[in-house]
Amino acid sequence: MGKCLRTILGKNTKYSVYYRTVMTKPPVKREEVENEELEEKIDAGKEVVKNILEEHGSEKAVIGFTGGKDSTLTAWIVKQVCEENGFEKPRFMFIDHGQHFEDIEEYVEKISADWGFRVVVNRNSDLINKADKPGDKVPIEELDERNKKELKRVDEEIEEVPWLMDTEAGNHLLKTVPMNQFIEKKDIEIVINGVRWDEHESRENEKFYSPRSNPDHIRVHPILQFTEAEVWEATWKHVVPKTVEQFDWETGYPESAKDLPQGLKAEDLPISPKYWEGFRSLGSRVSTDRSGEKPAWLQDVESTDERAGRAQNKDDEEIMKRLRKMGYM
Repeated sequence: MGKCLRTILGKNTKYSVYYRTVMTKPPVKREEVENEELEEKIDAGKEVVKNILEEHGSEKAVIGFTGGKDSTLTAWIVKQVCEENGFEKPRFMFIDHGQHFEDIEEYVEKISADWGFRVVVNRNSDLINKADKPGDKVPIEELDERNKKELKRVDEEIEEVPWLMDTEAGNHLLKTVPMNQFIEKKDIEIVINGVRWDEHESRENEKFYSPRSNPDHIRVHPILQFTEAEVWEATWKHVVPKTVEQFDWETGYPESAKDLPQGLKAEDLPISPKYWEGFRSLGSRVSTDRSGEKPAWLQDVESTDERAGRAQNKDDEEIMKRLRKMGYM
């Protein structure tokens, strides 16, 4: 890699994260990796992470960790890169919207402890503390100035916002606003996220390194090239065997926890409990349903909608485009 702008201008020089991204080109191209075998896709993800951490370091980097399958695979890739190269591990950034499944929060704590990541929890307490139960609507005049300003970005005419993650206004205030406030306060440069090209129309043209503004930072996407089926294949063939000593992939995909090696329980594995119950995509506990009776990896992931169990307002293509324009992942 050629000289970066930091080298040219000096390490203490202040300059836009955007221009550093321009100078830092992804080590892989979409056409080189999209149709490769699983192992090559894992290696490509590791190169994406290694390249950016070499350039920016880990201190100003975070992993957007939700407890879902994609962020778990992403965290494992970052873990591998850091341990293989002697890098400090970035922190987990967990956005608490107040409506997580209880076992998701427990899972985040377990994985962070087992894998050696620190967790930073961010939440929009100004909104959450003014609602008694999910769905309660909070008048805009009761919110602080930052939230009032952010709501006007969603809708100039809006008068109240529901405490619900799966609405346009609620999602923006509950997820994007606390994330951006954390990025601003801690001067974060890198946010590593587990988004994929195949999971939603709004992400099908996403880049491995995506510069963002307001606030300036870089979104890093090491698993864009994976399909949903490949995420599960990587999880069971690589993530689980390499982090759980008693597990041997030769047993194949388990149909239930009873199929695990003797002495192992479902909660011992780096897989959110909700996937065992038939959930394929994890949203809010008040607006997400199971996709089927079987564990997620045994469902028809090739020809059915991964996000079918979620409330649909936020997942509308145009709404997702607007949310992403305001900073949503």
